[in-house]
Amino acid sequence: MSTDTDLVVETVRDILAAHEPFVLTGERAWDAGLWSALAEAGLTGVGLPEAAGGSGGELADAVAVVATLARGAAAVPVAEQLLVAGPAVLAADLTLPPVDEPLSISVDGVVTAAASDDGDGPGRWTLTGTATDVPWAGVAQHLVVLAGSAVGPVLALVDVAGRDVTRAANLAGEPRGSLVLDGVAASGALLTGAQAEELRARYAVARAVQLAAALEQVLAWTVQYAGERLQFGRPLAKFQAVQTELAEMAGEVTAVAALVDAAVQVLDRGGPLVPAAAAAKVRAGAAVEVVARLAHQVHGAIGFTQEYRLHHLTRRCWSWRDEGGTELAWSRVLGAGLLADGPDALWPALTRVV
Repeated sequence: MSTDTDLVVETVRDILAAHEPFVLTGERAWDAGLWSALAEAGLTGVGLPEAAGGSGGELADAVAVVATLARGAAAVPVAEQLLVAGPAVLAADLTLPPVDEPLSISVDGVVTAAASDDGDGPGRWTLTGTATDVPWAGVAQHLVVLAGSAVGPVLALVDVAGRDVTRAANLAGEPRGSLVLDGVAASGALLTGAQAEELRARYAVARAVQLAAALEQVLAWTVQYAGERLQFGRPLAKFQAVQTELAEMAGEVTAVAALVDAAVQVLDRGGPLVPAAAAAKVRAGAAVEVVARLAHQVHGAIGFTQEYRLHHLTRRCWSWRDEGGTELAWSRVLGAGLLADGPDALWPALTRVV
């Protein structure tokens, strides 16, 4: 990491130290205090250009913020804002909402867009339908919606502050509700099919970044616990069976980190994102089953208690695994992409992905 990125990470860690993770409920669905502290420090706009209202910095800085918050089980919509929704708004030449107001993304559901005839000029759309499984629904004040239209995909930006949402949450308790958008006016821009797929790929990369960071932290906690917890008069880490499990966990975490880093590099340099995102998301999702299972096995019963830190991350890993596209969905995309140019191009395609 660069010196600037190191400084960003240290700042996030200092803020996190004053905001311990907690069990999310319907009454307390996010950490508003943490969001306020991050926004005050300019961290909710990292990686977004200052000219557009962001805090500046590189993609690596935004990824570092997201990863550090993921390790701390932070209940804030920073990944969605910095890595997906914010860049999508700017790429579509729309006006970025204030970065201290939570911004989220919806790529699921059935929402259609029709060009408005209200005299507001081009770029105005009327949305009809329901956005489902919206990250931080009820928390986000602005929502980027990927909608369909008679002329192609539309990226629409909607002010959803105060709108009614269907209450739902993932396994970690993070809000994942639905919003009815019938007759809602929005600014928007037409996308090509490739641009719409790249937006979905960005969402997958964001979740993969979070998964990689969380899995690294789970491994670190497990290694620490195994070294400290005594059983039959010696640390757990001295038992060969436990050593084997820790080694398996480390192998999974290393593989995920490599593919996620490769996907971030592709995103940074503007290469073909879909295959890289697919590979990263598939590998990260597959690692969750192994790493989370073995971590809880090593920790024993304490790992499941609400008072202990481990479950804050493992429940998020199990949730994020299915968000931004499942392993099955992205495996199909990856397989189709690898075979698209015929058998002679298969090996070069495989080496480009990794």
